Amino acid sequence: MYNTYARPSRDLRNNYAEIMRSLKEHDQILITNQGRGEAVLINAEDYADYEEYLHFRYVNEKLSEAENHAADPSTTWLSREEFFKKARTKL
Repeated sequence: MYNTYARPSRDLRNNYAEIMRSLKEHDQILITNQGRGEAVLINAEDYADYEEYLHFRYVNEKLSEAENHAADPSTTWLSREEFFKKARTKL
């Protein structure tokens, strides 16, 4: 489970090493400026996992849309030859 800590922006300069230790432990740091949230710092591994998750969600959503479109009886299908002919003219 992630812990989220709020830190003022000046801590980026004054307590950089401490912030980096927290990030290595997979904590999240909310950077504030005059008491208002401005940014969130996360570990690079956690960011990569997040990006992978977003990509998975996007692909899953597009596959679901394609399945729904394919199941629609009014969908017209092209033969392979027709598809490649149209693709060549567009490219």
